[in-house]
Amino acid sequence: MKLIEIDHSQKPSCPVLVKYCNNFCSKALGLMFRKDLAKNSGALLVERSESKINTSIHMLFVNFDLTVLWLDKNRVVVDKVLAKKWLPFYFPKKPAQYVLELHQSKFPDYEIGDVLEFEE
Repeated sequence: MKLIEIDHSQKPSCPVLVKYCNNFCSKALGLMFRKDLAKNSGALLVERSESKINTSIHMLFVNFDLTVLWLDKNRVVVDKVLAKKWLPFYFPKKPAQYVLELHQSKFPDYEIGDVLEFEE
């Protein structure tokens, strides 16, 4: 499993270490079946191109709420939601290439328009 650090250009003191998910199996599993999530960890789901459909998520078998950020190809936050555990589906309002799933406490740390930095 590959881990990468996500940096917030507007808040350099808020890096998070996330699981890098760029294949079918890792994206399908995401954060399902875990008992909890550390405050500075999460998962980054990576698509080949921007899409609303391909970056939709479900919260089935996820046992905790999540901060979910959708990022476009330029790594700009285009949508965000506090996703509730066990609810079926969430779709971004705009096409995205990345889905960043973080601890629920991170929700106020990010705004639409923020630019995130990471190395793939």
